[in-house]
Amino acid sequence: MTKLLRTLMAIALMAIGLTAPAKAQLAEGTKAPGFTTSAAIAGKEMGFSLRNALRQGPVVLYFYPKAFTQGCTLEANAFAEAMPQFRAAGASVIGLSNDDIDTLKRFSREECRDAFPVGVASRKLIADYFVALPNSELASRTSYVIAPDGRIAMVYSNSDYRDHVKRTLAAVRKLSK
Repeated sequence: MTKLLRTLMAIALMAIGLTAPAKAQLAEGTKAPGFTTSAAIAGKEMGFSLRNALRQGPVVLYFYPKAFTQGCTLEANAFAEAMPQFRAAGASVIGLSNDDIDTLKRFSREECRDAFPVGVASRKLIADYFVALPNSELASRTSYVIAPDGRIAMVYSNSDYRDHVKRTLAAVRKLSK
């Protein structure tokens, strides 16, 4: 099966809501796997280190399947609109997919509205966070809130993008209390 066909099948399954990660996500309270990756914000490439980001406060790490698809675009728009609230709560946000850096540069400008970075999720990173879609190289739509101590404070996985911002923002606010 070609990569294109696998990608199209995964997108079709997401559209009808039949996807789930191959394994359960990482449990709340466990140590989040550290990583560094290439990312983009405002159309410019940058490096991203989870360890460095956690020094500034909680991190919302959200995985999404594919840039410029309907649900992923709407989710990026929703996170961009909520960034003032995340910043007020002391949190940073990064979106991760297995898209290449050039695609992410465009996505960061056009859909993330220059508000937060999007990074390259390698196969290893997708596997480390247990977010691989079955029979695919794509990540499931899964959001993690990682506390400054590196522990997972909240995890939410659902192919419907609509509750990810609300749930992650509530978890970040709970951490700041």
